Amino acid sequence: MRVSLVDGGRSVADAGLADSAIPRMIGLLGRDSLAPGDGLVLTPCNSIHTCFMRFAIDVVFLDRAGTVLRAVTALRPFRYAWGGLRAKTTIELPAGSLDVLDIRPGAQIRIEPA
Repeated sequence: MRVSLVDGGRSVADAGLADSAIPRMIGLLGRDSLAPGDGLVLTPCNSIHTCFMRFAIDVVFLDRAGTVLRAVTALRPFRYAWGGLRAKTTIELPAGSLDVLDIRPGAQIRIEPA
């Protein structure tokens, strides 16, 4: 999946897609890191955990229209994050991505096939 900011069209990530139960459950488990420019789109998904993960991640929660509802920076292993009742899609990115890309609540994100 190609993930980009609508404002300016900047690329956020080339991301994998987890859109069924098993891929969402596995997520990033078993990986040692997430390379810059990579990510994972989970849908439907309004909360995540980092139990048994080996590295921190940045997390973006989107509503149905692609508006950022919540952005969590450097979520460490064995933590939880919730995007709220309106969150429908979650994007997991390498830690530090949100600061570099200046992704904040209210931003519009477009997700499309690569």
